[in-house]
Amino acid sequence: MLLLEFAILTRRNGWSARDAALRLLPGALMMLALRAALTGAAWWWIALALAASFPAHLADLMRRGPGRAK
Repeated sequence: MLLLEFAILTRRNGWSARDAALRLLPGALMMLALRAALTGAAWWWIALALAASFPAHLADLMRRGPGRAK
């Protein structure tokens, strides 16, 4: 599903691959954490995925800058 969204963002909306990847990466990491939690993985796998999603989110915000919130 994320690959389909990536294709739509890059081809139909004209986004660069970097912008689309930075926009989708935090959500993908949180979905990975959810999957780990639902399958009974060790707590540190869940924490690792959640902790990795925060810097990815910050990188997306910094890439967009103060005038590009949408």
